[in-house]
Amino acid sequence: MGEASTDGRKLKGQRSKAELIEATIRIVARDGVAGVSHRAVAKEAGLPPTSAAYHFKTIDDLLTAALTSCMDQDAERIRQLTDTSGGGEEGVRALAAVMVTALTETAHLQAEFELYLLAACRPELRDPPRRWLAAIERFGRRYTDDPVRLRILAGTIDGMLMQALVTGAPPTRTEWEAVLRTILR
Repeated sequence: MGEASTDGRKLKGQRSKAELIEATIRIVARDGVAGVSHRAVAKEAGLPPTSAAYHFKTIDDLLTAALTSCMDQDAERIRQLTDTSGGGEEGVRALAAVMVTALTETAHLQAEFELYLLAACRPELRDPPRRWLAAIERFGRRYTDDPVRLRILAGTIDGMLMQALVTGAPPTRTEWEAVLRTILR
């Protein structure tokens, strides 16, 4: 068998895994973790019923992949922001813009919090949320070394995102900027 055909199958498998992870995120957002099954995820992804079980042996493997995907995407967004913005007003405005954008991706954010809470109960799932929190702390260190302020920053961001989901009233960019300025002063 040729290398090109092996690479093609590998690429197709990677695409299928990514589609299954995104389908899992949509299901968790819509139905909660309890709604996740191999069959439901495969159906949501538009793939054969056996594909989810082929790529993810257990539901735990699937949930871990979804949690890791969500948190790592968000952590990477914050790392890039930290690398490209200064520690001044520009950085505050940029972080506020990222938070406003996050609140437009409601399904992703709902799934993320559901999976975040799952990690609270399951220590083996805690590394992805820790990477998210480390990215927020790294951003905050552009402004302060005070460990209390850094914890307040992470807690406030998570809290405001959660409150926006619960109330349906997301903070505006101006509100985010005011809160961030207060914490990072």
